[in-house]
Amino acid sequence: MDTGTGVEPDTDTTLDTDTDTDTDTAPDTEPHPGPGSWTLTHDLDDFLTRAGAFLRSRPALHTVPLTVTETLRTRGRCVYGDGAPEFGVLERAGEVRAAFFRTPPHWLNLTAVTPEDADSLAAGLAALGRRLPGVNAECDTAAAFAEAWQRHTGARAVLRQRQRLYRLGTLTEPGPLPPGGPRIAVEADRGLLRRWHDEFSVSVGLGTVRDSAEWADARIDGGGITLWETPDGTPVAMAGTGPRVAGQVRVAPVYTPPHFRSRGYAGAATAEVSRAALASGVDEVLLFTDLGNPTSNGLYQRIGYRPVADFDVHDFT
Repeated sequence: MDTGTGVEPDTDTTLDTDTDTDTDTAPDTEPHPGPGSWTLTHDLDDFLTRAGAFLRSRPALHTVPLTVTETLRTRGRCVYGDGAPEFGVLERAGEVRAAFFRTPPHWLNLTAVTPEDADSLAAGLAALGRRLPGVNAECDTAAAFAEAWQRHTGARAVLRQRQRLYRLGTLTEPGPLPPGGPRIAVEADRGLLRRWHDEFSVSVGLGTVRDSAEWADARIDGGGITLWETPDGTPVAMAGTGPRVAGQVRVAPVYTPPHFRSRGYAGAATAEVSRAALASGVDEVLLFTDLGNPTSNGLYQRIGYRPVADFDVHDFT
């Protein structure tokens, strides 16, 4: 569920902006000149050879492409959908300046670029007949690309969500803990994780694109989901972490079913997985929130998360 949305009241959902865009079918995997100075490819290894050092140079700001490409590398190119992922690198004078990826059917994910480079990319992708459902990027870049896409395609761009990326500073308990405690999800929780995966995806507008069974199996195998359960053994919230890449790990998803919200369960689960991530020796623990949810943003700051940058998601219709 690494996709990149936010949270419901009481930190009930967190997402991560971990997928991105349309249902195009891949041609060959050879890199080829793209629009402007962009090089396009469907070859993940070629993309990482070209852009890997650039992405690792700012691991917090590039957390989504880092974690998504690691997931594609370890779990296969169809993990986010049936369409072939596409990648792009902007190079000038032998130096990488920007990169993008798209994993159909999700939004285009683009690192920071100038308005001119956003325009050249939009123009080129439009000329190639790409169909994009939207863009996810830092605010100025997202706005520049959305405006350019409208101009070159006639599509309408609508702001879907404003997100904030946080980095954990000093972890602080969120207050008196709710009754119960944390435990790692196991095989017996598979059905529950599948159901919560689908509920989470629908709640953040993603539908049920990803296979919940495959997702649950991968998370259980990797010990990647912590459940908060009440003293009688009832699971009431979950929080997880994605793959560790370039010294950073991102907390996602965080989810509490509606009838268990506003009781502190998600905050307690988030604090627990954050503590475990720090104990594993990572350099940075990150998470995304929905800026439209002041409750979750306030809670994350109370437990020690500090703002890094703001991102916008625009839908194209």
